[in-house]
Amino acid sequence: MNNLLFIYNPTAGRGQVAEKLSAILDVFTKAGWLVTVYPTQKKGDATRVAREFGPSFSRVVCAGGDGTLSETVSGLMELDHPPLLGYIPSGSTNDCATTLGLPKVPRQAAITASESGIPTPVDIGRLNGSPFVYVAAFGAFTKVAYGTSQDLKKTFGHLAYVMEGIASLPTISPIHLKVEHDKGVIEDDFFFGMVSNALSIGGMKPPNSGNVILDDGLFEVYLVKKPVTLADVANGFQAFLSMNPDDSGSLIQFQTSRLVITGQQPLHWTIDGEYGGSQTINVVENCRKALTIIRGSSSALCGK
Repeated sequence: MNNLLFIYNPTAGRGQVAEKLSAILDVFTKAGWLVTVYPTQKKGDATRVAREFGPSFSRVVCAGGDGTLSETVSGLMELDHPPLLGYIPSGSTNDCATTLGLPKVPRQAAITASESGIPTPVDIGRLNGSPFVYVAAFGAFTKVAYGTSQDLKKTFGHLAYVMEGIASLPTISPIHLKVEHDKGVIEDDFFFGMVSNALSIGGMKPPNSGNVILDDGLFEVYLVKKPVTLADVANGFQAFLSMNPDDSGSLIQFQTSRLVITGQQPLHWTIDGEYGGSQTINVVENCRKALTIIRGSSSALCGK
């Protein structure tokens, strides 16, 4: 019998994993796993547990929001030979679940994570050395992701982010940056930037999502230029909210395996919905096929 480590966040998604715990463990047991369960107690717990105990298990499954998945990945990235990783989504937005083609019902997701899912090599990002699963972003609205209260998230779900985003509009200011990537250098004033490897970001589908391949070693990069006129403000805001290309050139898009972003002052980041620190010189690297994550059969994002 193989060993499975189950890490879950008891407060995520209105506590639905805790409510369904018995059914989830029954699925794991029927699939032939001997299960060790760890409910996280505080921020960073999933990282510590995955790092310290992961090597003793054939598979690690985490349950919670995208933040819980990101924490677990951070721990596994410190291992020389990380085990397979499964994920049971139960957060407010569940962007990673959409990208991985995972069921949103805990019991069905448990079946995918323990027996029916497809082990798939997946790229993992690093921002200034810190791992991230699907997105690193800076500038306008990025504080919304990690600054929105848990009560608001639980009550309104994705709408909470929109509400907080609108409230943050008066704080928007441009940032002059030098952006070095695989094919050149861009220098301009920006009020938002995002580096991602995902089909869903903040519950929205990014532009050119047909180019997203989870194991190609490339990020999708989106940079929104500083607004100069009221029309630019409207175009930039629309580009951010809809993630669609605009005719004004406000939204710059490209793919790259590595970025060096340099500013005149520290740049504040969010990674996978949590605060990601601040640096003047920021290095973003793609760690190709760094982990093997179990995806659903409906996902067709790897190995074009």
